[in-house]
Amino acid sequence: MSRVNITDTILRDAHQSLIATRMRTEDMLPICEKLDQIGYWSLEVWGGATFDACIRFLKEDPWERLRQLKEALPNTRLQMLLRGQNLLGYRHYADDVVQAFVKQAAESGIDVFRIFDAMNDLRNLQTAVDAVKDSGKHAQGTISYTTSPVHTIKQFVHDAKKLQTMGCDSIAIKDMAGLLTPYITEQLVTALVNELTIPVHLHSHSTSGLASMCHLKAIESGCRHIDTAISAFSSGTSHPPTESMVAALHDTPYDSGLNLEALQEIGFYFYEVRKKYHQFESEFTGMDTRVQVNQVPGGMISNLSNQLKEQNALNRMNEVLSEIPKVREDLGFPPLVTPTSQIVGTQAVLNVLTGKRYSSITNEVKLYLQGKYGTPPGTVNSRVRQQAIGNEIVIDCRPADLLKPEMENLKQQAGELAESAEDILTFAMFPEVGRDFLEQRKAGTLAPEPLEPPISAQTTGIKSAPTEMTVTLHGEDYHVKITGSGHKSQQARPFYITVDGMPEEIIVETLEEITLSDDGSMTTPRSSGSKRPRATEPGHVTTSMPGTVVEVLVNEGDKVTAGDPLLVAEAMKMETEIQAPIDGTIKTINIAKGETVNPDEILIEIEK
Repeated sequence: MSRVNITDTILRDAHQSLIATRMRTEDMLPICEKLDQIGYWSLEVWGGATFDACIRFLKEDPWERLRQLKEALPNTRLQMLLRGQNLLGYRHYADDVVQAFVKQAAESGIDVFRIFDAMNDLRNLQTAVDAVKDSGKHAQGTISYTTSPVHTIKQFVHDAKKLQTMGCDSIAIKDMAGLLTPYITEQLVTALVNELTIPVHLHSHSTSGLASMCHLKAIESGCRHIDTAISAFSSGTSHPPTESMVAALHDTPYDSGLNLEALQEIGFYFYEVRKKYHQFESEFTGMDTRVQVNQVPGGMISNLSNQLKEQNALNRMNEVLSEIPKVREDLGFPPLVTPTSQIVGTQAVLNVLTGKRYSSITNEVKLYLQGKYGTPPGTVNSRVRQQAIGNEIVIDCRPADLLKPEMENLKQQAGELAESAEDILTFAMFPEVGRDFLEQRKAGTLAPEPLEPPISAQTTGIKSAPTEMTVTLHGEDYHVKITGSGHKSQQARPFYITVDGMPEEIIVETLEEITLSDDGSMTTPRSSGSKRPRATEPGHVTTSMPGTVVEVLVNEGDKVTAGDPLLVAEAMKMETEIQAPIDGTIKTINIAKGETVNPDEILIEIEK
């Protein structure tokens, strides 16, 4: 068979790569009827960061999204990306959780499970592959493609043959960073096609500008399944345009058979949809050949730029991109794909923002260096490992072999908030964010993050329904209206006001973003608690990055030794233990679980 089959990533990886996974279900459903008529081999709709983004930012139930898409796309296979034993979270789960998740996802609408492991440790895929087969669905074993001194075509072919033996129905080459070159693609695909009896799929991002050429070389070498994205959300850190690939293959032995005009109509729809999410656009999601050096994948760089923006540190992106390959080498050259991309990326950010490499090490890096994610492909920097975990034992077994069944315990932890098996699995993936979501749902307070107004309104800085107030200053009363706001820079935002009818512009430098809601009321994000004093003494405990308190580990009056963990803070989806800087007694604690914190604030005070 010569026909080339296409999987479109428009409903998952395309917007994950370009607008930080922010597309809402309400913008997917209206076009589903047309998508369903195209004749795709599959549509990728779920997995990756979409689950996290749904509950963290969009306040949507990801399971409900899946059911709605299944109903709206009855004639098209729905595909998801599954991180093997990590599922959709950032840790390994016990086998019973993996089995329960796959079973529920299959029942809710997933037909094709693309299963990968960030380390290419195939031991971490077997349970998920078996669960998919038990559900009667398509198990696609995946090679996370990367380049390093320890990664070779011979090794990738060896892994693919083992995945076929494990029961996979097809093999995907996952080139998440766009590292493939056309002639390497030809060599790799030829070797795979010659050694396998199951189909080969190619998933390659366009970051380096080479993906379309790689697709063509793969097709000529025997690959009959490629991933593309509707043009409005294609190229750069996303994928080659669907319309372009269909046109390129038309009237050749590889013709996809897809209707170009119908695809173009869908492209125009998403062209308009993309405008709605302009606040998540980034200068770092275009073509960038530096990826051949830093290896940062599309979804990672989109989210990384958004997270650095939240840290008021977007100007340091180039430093972070230079630091990432160094951290990757220290950790034994893991492929940069979730969760290792997040693990490496966040550690690189910490190294840059703190000014001292590995002075602060995330809990996830510590778990990685303990072997809790699997076996690194290369040799780990022994100095970094010693600094992170000391003399702790490094495991050499499959990490999940050390985990006891979890489902019953998760049910108890979720408690009455969980109204279904799906809710328990949501809680399992992201305990803190999941609990917040379920609590807000129960209270009827779910509200998605606000979207900024259209560019035209933003440019003028004028928004309707002004907020009014009376301000007393030095004994005089002034009537103030906030009539709008301009574009936020990294440090400040201009606000447009009238004072007793006279127009003024003020520049506000804040730690919290002030916005105007649709009804004109002024809103701010969740409070970080009372304003804390600035740290000035050795016993003043601070954090190096803005974040959220996950857990406080000490009480006032406790005796501590320098290096003891005091609290756990989350920043950029990674957790970091904040340790005691000196020996002493806990005098005051100025934070509580769930509060946001900022650098240089006194979180805990230790008295010698």
